[in-house]
Formats: sequence, structure tokens, C-alpha cells
Amino acid sequence: MTYCIGVLLDRGIIFASDSRTNAGMDNIGKFCKMTVFERPGDRVIVLLSSGNLAGTQAVIGVLNQRCNAGDLTPNLWGAQTMFDVAMLIADAMRDIERRDAQHLEDNEIRFNPSFIIGGQIGNERPRLFRMYAEGNFIEAGVDTPFFQTGETKYGKPIIDRVITPSTRLADATKCVLVSFDLTMRSNLSVGMPIDLICYELDSLRVDRRRRLDNGDAYFTNLSLDWGEGMKQAFRHLPELVW
Repeated sequence: MTYCIGVLLDRGIIFASDSRTNAGMDNIGKFCKMTVFERPGDRVIVLLSSGNLAGTQAVIGVLNQRCNAGDLTPNLWGAQTMFDVAMLIADAMRDIERRDAQHLEDNEIRFNPSFIIGGQIGNERPRLFRMYAEGNFIEAGVDTPFFQTGETKYGKPIIDRVITPSTRLADATKCVLVSFDLTMRSNLSVGMPIDLICYELDSLRVDRRRRLDNGDAYFTNLSLDWGEGMKQAFRHLPELVW
């Protein structure tokens, strides 16, 4: 399982992903699920991946290969909009599916990669997409400013209550990390390190990127403060009158 989230705000985008992979209770590992395509001053494109690890890595490998081919094939460096980026990723997913899907089905394995895709190209405003395994996608907006993949249910309530498009980047970052803390406390299939990017509107570069591993001082204190704050809020709730 995994947990990834992208949050589209008026002032930028927050991206975060866990790093736990597992093929059974006794085969747990770590793998970065965040991929960045960055050309400072021109574009920042971030992919958060979930689903079968071999499938997602195959898609990312095709995207990298096409970028390295230059103008010989349509690629992320030549995309004019983030919608074009989403279409190129959909094409790569379908190419891999055509190659691998039947072999996987013969072994009772589904081709199920999915992505959260976001970033900014040139003067276009930042955009955020949720890409499904079939290659179709939806875009974030005012009514739906964030997307999650993987183990979403434990971390969603705090996001629903706190985040709106006008939320400050710093506040949204804290909220996203609390969402991860809540998820990891309730589901062992999501685990650290957490890869985190706070992308600021029109910067066209990744200036704020962190990897928070076990024992990270900030995350530990955030978790403790949140837990204590919840206990205090609970103690101040009014008593039920019977």
C-alpha cells in the first residue's frame, strides 16, 4: 500500500508521498514514489506514483527515455501545458499496458499504476491531475483542491476540515504532515520516509524539498503536539446532558 497527496493552493502546490513498499508481511522495503522533472525558470513537473511498483517504474522509465530522445519523440520537456503533460503520461501508461497487461493477467496480476501529477509550465498557472490506471484523468479545482492515492481514509478528514485553496503554504504543509501521522498510526502499510515538496507559485524551481525519516525531530514534535492538542480539545468538549 502507499499514501500520496497533492494539494493545489492559490499560492502553489504541496506534494507528499510515503516510501513503503510490500509484497507480503515479511517483505517490506522502501522506495521513493516521487519523481521530479525540473528545468529551472521553465517548468516543474512532479509525479507521485502508486500501484504495482514495476508498473509505475516502467512508466517513469518510458518518460525519461523519451525526454532523453530530444525532439525525436513528444516528451515532457516539449509539453506546452500541464494538460499536455497529463496526456503524455497517459500515452506512456497505455504503451506499457499494451506490452505487459496480458503477461500480468496470465499470472493473476493487474496492471494498476496511478499517478498524481502537478506542476507549472511557463506563465500557465499551476495545475494538478489525478491519473487512473486506464490512462484517464481528472483535474483539481476550487471544489476539489486536493487528490490522494493509496491508503486515503485515515488522513482525509483533517485535510477536509483545514485546507481550502486560500490556505497558506506553510499551514497546508503542516496539515499534510499531520495527515501522514494519522495514516501511519492506523495503517502499517504506510511508512516513512516521507518525501515532501512545497512548490511556490511562479517560482519555476523546487526550492523547498525535504525527506523526513524515522526520528526526524520536526515530525516527531509535530506528532506529539498534535496528539496533545487533540487531548486538550477533547477535554474542553461540553458534557452530554442526559
